Amino acid sequence: MKALILVGGFGTRLRPLTLSVPKPLVDFGNKPMILHQIEALKEVGVTEVVLAINYQPEVMLNFLKDFESKLGIKITCSQETEPLGTAGPLALARDKLADGSGEPFFVLNSDVINEYPFTEIIQFHKSHGGEATIMVTKVRSVPTAETPKNLASMHTSAPRIEECCCLMQVDEPSKYGVVVMEEETGKVERFVEKPKGFVGNKINAGIYLLNPSVLDRIELKPTSIEKEVFPRIAADNGLFAMVLPGFWMDIGQPRDYITGLRLYLDSLRKKAPAKLASGTHVLGNVLVHETAVIGEGCLIGPDVAVGPGCVVEAGVRLSRCTVMRGARVKQHACISSSIIGWHSTVGMWARVENMTILGEDVHVCDEVYSNGGVVLPHKEIKSSILKPEIVM
Repeated sequence: MKALILVGGFGTRLRPLTLSVPKPLVDFGNKPMILHQIEALKEVGVTEVVLAINYQPEVMLNFLKDFESKLGIKITCSQETEPLGTAGPLALARDKLADGSGEPFFVLNSDVINEYPFTEIIQFHKSHGGEATIMVTKVRSVPTAETPKNLASMHTSAPRIEECCCLMQVDEPSKYGVVVMEEETGKVERFVEKPKGFVGNKINAGIYLLNPSVLDRIELKPTSIEKEVFPRIAADNGLFAMVLPGFWMDIGQPRDYITGLRLYLDSLRKKAPAKLASGTHVLGNVLVHETAVIGEGCLIGPDVAVGPGCVVEAGVRLSRCTVMRGARVKQHACISSSIIGWHSTVGMWARVENMTILGEDVHVCDEVYSNGGVVLPHKEIKSSILKPEIVM
């Protein structure tokens, strides 16, 4: 069985982190985003993953080469020379996906994080006998970390329907493309792009399972699978949707990344609580890598991930944040609702909050305050950032 992951392009919504690595290699829950998906695909018998990519394919392949042997799964790239939308990449990778076996293949958006119930998807797909299966998830509006008003245009929270294909139930479906479906059978009747009135509350959100015959419907040109391919399959009564259990989040932008981390840690608490940290210094759900060092008198949580090789010194307060590989947080610093990039440093008594994003190798000096600063890699911050701004 095979899978194609829509990796996409430059990852501008996750800058400055994507100035150092392609978006799918940005750490989430202490490992690259895309690794969550590849591991889950491997568990259900997928033997080859094709990455549909148009940016830095050599970086992706070099990084994932080690995981190929560890996981026992083949990882290849299908490189676009021009943007092909969400369907064109399938046509480009036709020879890799259609191997003559007749088996369906998965297609995933690389930004999507959830519990990946691939076994249930396969069973549902076989049971309905249609040509394509789209997942649906019952997710309503969830609290998100604070986002500065003047950064709202940079980090909008609405997932773009062009980039998704797994359904999710929302409170304001008018913001999204809506899928109208039969509740009992799951058969999709039609798609409605950003309706002005109420037509339903299930939207497309990033995971599907397709028969090889779907490839015959796609030409090698820029094409939208949501607007052009799926409506035709639905018209032929071959498109079905299944409810996605658990949580769903598109983590392709900082605010949703922080929200997604909370949902992911909540899921770990239910399914694999032993993976979470415990102790008097832990509040709520916290993930600490085994190689990280936590000092005396810290209070960590809720909703925190501390990555490999990190050092958190005495008296530090962390909440609703990610501290990525090799970072150091010095004594009595306070970090909330922020992302600390690889090998960065937060100085003593510094305060970092309000969706501050530190790129790779950023050094915040002692007693400095950052209120929503977005700092590009390899910078030293000697004075406070009093209002949200980009530091170049």
